[in-house]
Order: sequence, then structure tokens, then C-alpha cells
Amino acid sequence: METETATTPAADALDSAKRRQILDGARQVFLAQGFDAASMGEIAKAAGVSKGTLYVYFDSKEELFAALVKSQCAQTAERLFELDAEKHDVRDALRRLGLSFVDAMLEPSHVSTVRMVIGAADRQPEIGQLFLQAGPRQGWARLTEWLKLKVEHGDLVIDDPEVAAKQFLTMSHGAVMMPVLIGAEPAPPAERIEYLVNKAVDVFMAAYGPRNA
Repeated sequence: METETATTPAADALDSAKRRQILDGARQVFLAQGFDAASMGEIAKAAGVSKGTLYVYFDSKEELFAALVKSQCAQTAERLFELDAEKHDVRDALRRLGLSFVDAMLEPSHVSTVRMVIGAADRQPEIGQLFLQAGPRQGWARLTEWLKLKVEHGDLVIDDPEVAAKQFLTMSHGAVMMPVLIGAEPAPPAERIEYLVNKAVDVFMAAYGPRNA
């Protein structure tokens, strides 16, 4: 009869810490060398683990890269889209969401992940699909559902909430993300980000606010 192998909280924590250690090392190598040039041996060295240990956690470079992308998207998602459907101050909720969203997009770890995905997507298009599904599509979906509730409550008038969700997020970060992503400019100061997000909220509410507002 088969028996289940129990793991203790301490063992689980150690396993998680080792996995994060490997992902941190992989991020360094992928960012420095790109997906094609990176090797599992170099990743193991950067992570401070043996190659054998690396293969215990990840069967291939492709699996490791995919895990890195999913991990970064999950970390970013944890900071976003904490929207309360019962609060009717839509403008304030959108402002707070926009600020947290732009802040997360400009995190160095997120910027480096996007660069890595772009660099790998030409040869590994499934990586681009993975990033899109784990990151942007999750954000669009969460905001879309919130906007639908706001429409039901009479706080907004929107005929296509999914398009509206994408419009708001794009307006919030579009003016700052691209220059940072290509290394042309540093992240702007907080005052500039707040100004741009407020403008995005103004445009959004002008388009979708209650007609008698």
C-alpha cells in the first residue's frame, strides 16, 4: 500500500526559499545573456546551487524561464486590483488603482521580466503567450469585473467594460512605461506619475461617468 510523504512547514519553507534562490539566479543570467545564450550550468552557478539541485526543481531552461515569468506576474498581481465593489467613490478607487498599477509596472524586477520576455518571444512565442495570460489578461479581467459591478450600481455608464478596462490601464502607464522599458529614461518622479494618473481618471470619467454627473 502506498504511503503519503508528509512535509513539515519548515521543510516547505526551505523548499520555497531554495526555489526563490534559483529564480533569482536565473533572472540575473537571463537578463545578462538572454534566453538563448543562458545555460543551466550558468544559472546554477549564479543561484549558488549544484546543477543536480537545479534539475530537481526544474527539468529544463524553458520550464525555469516560464516559472520565472509566472512568479513575477504573481508578485505584481498581489499589489493590484484591490477594488471594493461596495464603495461608490469610483474616481478615488481608479486613482488608487492607477497609482499602484504604474508603480508595479515600473518596478525594476518587472521591467527586467518584460525585457526578457520580449527578447525570448521571437524564438519562444509560447513565452509571450504565458506572460500575457499570467499578467496583463489577469489585470484586464479583474478590472473588467469591477467595472461591470459599477455599471450595475449606476456609478458608470459603459457598453463594453473589457475595452474600458484596457483603456484605463493603458492611459495610466502608457506615457511612462515605454521610455523606461527601452532604457531611454529613468522612472519619473511620483509627482509626475500622480499627474498622469489623475489625467487618465479625468478622461475615463468624462467618457464613462454618469450622464448627469
